[in-house]
Amino acid sequence: MDDHANKMAAAIEHLKTELKSIRTGRANPAMLDGVSVEVYGSQMRVKDLASITAPEPRMLLVVPFDQSTTASIGKAIERANIGLIPIVDGNMVRIKISPMDDSMRKDMVKLCQKRCEEAKISIRNIRRECNDAVRELKNHGKIAEDVLKTMEKKIQEQTDKHCKEADDLAEKKKKEISTI
Repeated sequence: MDDHANKMAAAIEHLKTELKSIRTGRANPAMLDGVSVEVYGSQMRVKDLASITAPEPRMLLVVPFDQSTTASIGKAIERANIGLIPIVDGNMVRIKISPMDDSMRKDMVKLCQKRCEEAKISIRNIRRECNDAVRELKNHGKIAEDVLKTMEKKIQEQTDKHCKEADDLAEKKKKEISTI
């Protein structure tokens, strides 16, 4: 059961990571977490190649540790198709974050809800696996019926707790997206 609780917690952590990358009206260095660049013969994440800061609410500044990777980083951000237009400026990349209109906000809220639902589905699948494992123990006579019911109740409590946490995270992000 501890293993399944850890898996549920991992699903929540994954949701947190996914929600960080969803765009709000403000610049956030986490927006570039999913962008990878081909340099030195392999794929590397932008955050491993450069420092990413938000000097202004509507601008990201990417300063590569190795100036020879500046152009590659700019091209990778463009190819990532995340709605950001990088401007390579000497030894840095500037990214202006355009204000979000109403339809874009609605799309981001829908995406946020979708990510939350995916996390809850993952949590429910973990619950099903755990319940199946407990029932298997019961079928082989290793636990009694009352222990089975107690364990199923604990599993459901864990599931409810993690689903509520996912809903709370998504609601917080939706509020952040909707704030102008």
